[in-house]
Amino acid sequence: MIRGELERRAGGTIARLTLDNPKKLNSFTREALRRLVETVASLETGNDLRAVVITGAGEKAFCGGADLEVLGSLDPAGARDYIGLVHAACAAMRECPVPVVARINGWCLGAGLELAAACDLRIAADHAMFGMPEVRLGIPSVVEAALLPRLCGPGRARWLVMTGETIDAREALNWGLIEKSVSANDLDKSIDHTVDSILAGGSEAMRAQKRLCKLWEEAPLEAAVRASIDEFAASYESDEPRRRVAELRRARRPRGR
Repeated sequence: MIRGELERRAGGTIARLTLDNPKKLNSFTREALRRLVETVASLETGNDLRAVVITGAGEKAFCGGADLEVLGSLDPAGARDYIGLVHAACAAMRECPVPVVARINGWCLGAGLELAAACDLRIAADHAMFGMPEVRLGIPSVVEAALLPRLCGPGRARWLVMTGETIDAREALNWGLIEKSVSANDLDKSIDHTVDSILAGGSEAMRAQKRLCKLWEEAPLEAAVRASIDEFAASYESDEPRRRVAELRRARRPRGR
């Protein structure tokens, strides 16, 4: 239910993860959630890992959210256990030491939208649809739905979780819920361009930037600034900044000098 492939590039390794249950819109069963957490944890052991791309199998859905059979069978204890698994899967995206890019190729609903929100960047096909329909099933949107106000603002987040209505990719882009919307034919090209841009950055600098981006969302401003200063100073423990600055200066030097 979770397929993983490693792509070796000159700048490092890209992991491509696929939620693979297209007949059910790649919805989350307990096993799928556990496997996703385990797969991401296994990736983190590779020092040459530079980025992760996560998508859904087929052309209809990124993730349709929680499996309806599971939702219909829960009691209070089971509900707590299941939503804990949803949180663990989303947290795996945020705790992954390298950038995680969501390739949103269709429906992105409920827990699927929470997973996308937990990624660092979101690129969607222009036919993708987004929504948080849980209230229509008698349950609130929870766990990483808390990220939605940070992405699209408190009013729009309330609109999503209180109305249960869906929005299209164009509106999601206007709201700031996603970073790019492209035609389905251009989706992979846009993903590859984004991955190339990530690879162009310094490996350790990118990992530091991932840590800081997460901290900026969670910590008070003063603590975030202090941590940023520490990360800046630590980057000079390697020769990467000096080497890259020297390369840039050589590239800008007028010819013949």
